[in-house]
Amino acid sequence: MSIPKLVHDFYGRIWNEGDLEAVNDLMSEDFLFRGSLGSEHRGRSAFTDYVKSVRGALSNYRCEILDCVTEEQQAFAKVCFSGLHVADFRGYYPTGLPVRWLGAALFRFGPSAITEVWVLGDLDGLDRLLKENHEKTWDGIEPPTPTF
Repeated sequence: MSIPKLVHDFYGRIWNEGDLEAVNDLMSEDFLFRGSLGSEHRGRSAFTDYVKSVRGALSNYRCEILDCVTEEQQAFAKVCFSGLHVADFRGYYPTGLPVRWLGAALFRFGPSAITEVWVLGDLDGLDRLLKENHEKTWDGIEPPTPTF
């Protein structure tokens, strides 16, 4: 499988479609993932749990590849992450409002699978948006205290 196809399938099948069976197709067994939200996970099972938690908190979760460059056994992608905030997320109660943030991912590949993805996300911008949405939603009502 080509490297660009692996990157597109990683975001399209797993994140956008929620096809968790694709984890076995696309990742090595000892896959290492450091997500845009700052946590690190080793292995397919730990990564699958992370995907479920993010997609559970953000319905209609989407990852849009804005740019992707490949070189040898690596790729670098600029990505826009988005969804509707429907469950506790980053210490904020759900608002039902859209959230989005940018990130950049460095992929490493073995002979036929993704071996590592290391993602940096604009967490400051995301947290600002979550706070703004929280304040809009709870305006005039005593809001629950964020649990950071």
